[in-house]
Amino acid sequence: MAAGLLRPLEWCYGAIAAARLGRGGAHAGIPVICVGNLTLGGAGKTPTAIAVAKLLKDSGETPFFLSRGYGGRIKGPQRVDPASHRAADVGDEPLLLARTAPAIVARDRVAGAGLAQAQGASVVVMDDGLQNASLVKDLTIAVIDGVRGIGNARVFPAGPLRAPLSDQLARCDALLVVGGDGATPPGLAGARLPPTLHAALVPDPHAAKQLAGQRVFAFAGIGHPEKFFATLRACEIDIAGTESFPDHHEYSDGDARRILDRCAAQRLVPVTTEKDMVRLAGGKLAELASLAHALPVTLVFDDEADIRRLLAGAIVTRRGRS
Repeated sequence: MAAGLLRPLEWCYGAIAAARLGRGGAHAGIPVICVGNLTLGGAGKTPTAIAVAKLLKDSGETPFFLSRGYGGRIKGPQRVDPASHRAADVGDEPLLLARTAPAIVARDRVAGAGLAQAQGASVVVMDDGLQNASLVKDLTIAVIDGVRGIGNARVFPAGPLRAPLSDQLARCDALLVVGGDGATPPGLAGARLPPTLHAALVPDPHAAKQLAGQRVFAFAGIGHPEKFFATLRACEIDIAGTESFPDHHEYSDGDARRILDRCAAQRLVPVTTEKDMVRLAGGKLAELASLAHALPVTLVFDDEADIRRLLAGAIVTRRGRS
């Protein structure tokens, strides 16, 4: 019923998004690999971008990440300095990305790609940006949650899609399904899909082992917090309580105090995601960060050779045109 009432807004939002997708973009002087979402958050986009960058480094490339820097005040283009920047400056995801390869935040993606090239990048890995047509991509990978799929297949605000499905798929070179049982994700049955790859998010075994035998309080401000809680349960970690926050939540001292008080009263260990941990800086948040544990996850491709071929083919094609 609610989705039906939102149909006029869905049509307007979808029409605007489709028009933006249809615009022409500028070519960067180096190959551009885009890792994006069809839907609003929570599919595993950032772990995928990190995994792609690692493969590129293994093949001798010098990848730079390019991010809009959602949640940060700096418009850029600006190279992320993990030693001095906070999530409030550049966003949480760029701080995670910068642990693997240099990261540039830029509202203007073309300017961001230019800075990356000027600073030595041989290839740009865009974390998000599938719906941004300002920069021409040489390979676009759409990441989708294998369990949630695309929900009701409706465009925001009536559903989770960022733009009409057909318009988005037409601009994707590959679909990466993360998790699930290998079946077509919900909402995609009957759609004309690009080549489809599969992967899984694997929790860090050492971090999971450290939490074994302890009662924890899990909190997360990501696209789908329940996904994180389910990962903890799959690791047989004893969860005594949970608290969910919106994606990219800006934690307050009050949030930290409430979590710390509950953990102290019930003798619980606070546990969160790596993405949340980088937002815990200053004041009471620093105290929470000093006591909290993070459970890192790594994206593992079912067939690494397939993604390597896609990346190599896109790079060779782009350089052949230059």
